[in-house]
Amino acid sequence: MRNTQIDAPSESENASSKTLHEKVPAYARIRQSLRAEYDWETINAILDTALVAHVGFIDEGRPMVIPMTFARIGRRIYIHGAKATRIVKKGRNANPVSITVTHVDGIVCARSAFHTSFNYRSAVLHGTAQAVTEKAEKLTALEAITNHILPDRWSEIRQATSKEITATGVWALDIEHAAAKVRQGLPNDDEEDYSLPAWGGVVPVVTGLGLPIDDGRLAPETPASQAVVKARKKFA
Repeated sequence: MRNTQIDAPSESENASSKTLHEKVPAYARIRQSLRAEYDWETINAILDTALVAHVGFIDEGRPMVIPMTFARIGRRIYIHGAKATRIVKKGRNANPVSITVTHVDGIVCARSAFHTSFNYRSAVLHGTAQAVTEKAEKLTALEAITNHILPDRWSEIRQATSKEITATGVWALDIEHAAAKVRQGLPNDDEEDYSLPAWGGVVPVVTGLGLPIDDGRLAPETPASQAVVKARKKFA
């Protein structure tokens, strides 16, 4: 397993620069620190090819985790939801938030339960989230979120009305610390277990977007959506 941990540098720093593990707060550290790498390219690749982020926050003294759509612009994450949802209400003031995304790439079938695992890529982000109230930034965020799911879709569809913008809450999270964990490869069985008559290997987990199905109410001569074509390539 290869673990990657990142303590967010400024935009001017080289993406491959490394920061001493001791500078990362305990809550953001990868447990297996000897395998940690400080690589923003790894983090960004995980985020930019994920469809859903799980957002964790504290509400009335209890931990909450909600799956949400999102988009990344530089070192800032935007998430959105109806203004009435508690996570959006919570974001009216600055609040500590954790965001997680995960890709499962395979089931690692070992010859023992102890070494059975997954091949995966995951990223955990920590930062302070706050509601976006400025209209221009909110529109930028909504466009980014739409285009994250379906590349360039914003230009294909009707633009949001003022009522829709007002009804939508947007959070902005400036990433303070980020950690990635990546596991790839075959099972790491104990040497004596290779002689056992138990199958070992990897079962690949494949995800992708299927062929689009229209809703039966397309206007005459409506062209195929190029955003859908791009999305199928992006999330292949």
